[in-house]
Amino acid sequence: MSPKPGEGWLADLGLAAKACPVIIISREDPNPPRVLFVYVPLTTQNRGSRYEVELGKLSFLTELSVANVQAIGSIPLPRLERKLACSSCGRQARAASSHFDGEGQRGD
Repeated sequence: MSPKPGEGWLADLGLAAKACPVIIISREDPNPPRVLFVYVPLTTQNRGSRYEVELGKLSFLTELSVANVQAIGSIPLPRLERKLACSSCGRQARAASSHFDGEGQRGD
């Protein structure tokens, strides 16, 4: 199964030996040069940083969520452990990542 943009997954990010929720934000590519998926990690800890975007209550998580756009990364398929959901959260996460320009400055 290939992750699609907007899907929520549990991913092994190598942190504290636990899986973390992420939203896949990479585009679909039938012939990618590398089999990596771009993600934005989710957290419940809102520190009020300009690099965090509130997503509200997502259907597949129990608490309010924040997209940590400063920690956008890529991950290979074997480290994506389990699909959580496919919902409007992907649109929110993509909007969050586009909310910043290349210099890390808010675009609004």
